[in-house]
Amino acid sequence: MEKQSKIIELLIKQILEKIGIAGRVDILKSEEYPQFIIRTQEAGLLIGENGQHLIAFKHLLKKIADNEFRKNNVEKIPFLLDVNNYQAKKIEELRNLARMSAQRVRYFKKEVEMRPMTSYERRIIHSTLAEYLDIETKSSGEDPNRKVIIKLYSTEKNNSEF
Repeated sequence: MEKQSKIIELLIKQILEKIGIAGRVDILKSEEYPQFIIRTQEAGLLIGENGQHLIAFKHLLKKIADNEFRKNNVEKIPFLLDVNNYQAKKIEELRNLARMSAQRVRYFKKEVEMRPMTSYERRIIHSTLAEYLDIETKSSGEDPNRKVIIKLYSTEKNNSEF
């Protein structure tokens, strides 16, 4: 994974240089996959509205990196790309929203339908609430209007399966 991380870091630096954005690249290593954090004064240009530029940047970087891995005969690896911890903050906001919505469901005993989300955002909601034994989540609708529904865990559903 060390060789792949170096390739990705170099590609990020080359792309930043070509688009004229000054910044540095920090690498956080975990057991699962490396996270590359770009630190820059021009974060808005890289993040874009609702993170759209960052999504495009990561997609482009992944395609270029996959080609480089193939050329260097190394295995592809998953990685995260962030700019000034934008993604980390957004993930924490989504987790907090999921927890607050679960509390609403418990208090009002009524399901909550969340706003439309990307598959990545929905996955964060589902995984955050997976540890809540009295809450269940499901996705509903068609992209791009697919939403997460949060509701109390139904015991009747389980009893009817036996």
